[in-house]
Amino acid sequence: MRIISGTARGTNLKTLDGLNTRPTLDRVKEPLFSIIGDRIDDALVLDLFSGSGALGLESLSRGAKMALFCDNSKDANKIILQNIEKTRTKDKSIVYLSDFRDALKKIKKDELKPDIVFLDPPYESNGIVEALKLIIELGIYNDNALIVAETDEIDRVKSQISEIGLEAIDIRKYGRVYLIFLKI
Repeated sequence: MRIISGTARGTNLKTLDGLNTRPTLDRVKEPLFSIIGDRIDDALVLDLFSGSGALGLESLSRGAKMALFCDNSKDANKIILQNIEKTRTKDKSIVYLSDFRDALKKIKKDELKPDIVFLDPPYESNGIVEALKLIIELGIYNDNALIVAETDEIDRVKSQISEIGLEAIDIRKYGRVYLIFLKI
């Protein structure tokens, strides 16, 4: 796993051993950031369910002004902090060691409103829809915010998303992985 482009290009990132996390592969990250394009410039990015922090760190490398990382695993947070050090982005990073619900409430309290939100929870969970509901309820997003959700259960997740009144503006498939792009 590495940073693909930008100021930290080529930096190898640490990842967690085992099957508890599933880093977004380079073959998915590359087209994802091509689609996002210039939206990343000067954006506040939220990498919820961060794992290694790869999506937030790629964003910082490509010009985001700040990245918020959240994972409830102490081991994941240790890796995120090490990767932040490696990419020299400590001054642009905030890390939350907590459940995503608590992190979103803290983000609301801190009056932070992300421009781009990455949602990459464990595939079998309801993390995407639960996070979306809370993000909307708390109003923690900027106008024209873009949300990118990663799943391998497209039909279930699309159905859950439409039940809360959101519609995908784009869906891309890479192997068994789907990226769902949403605007709030």
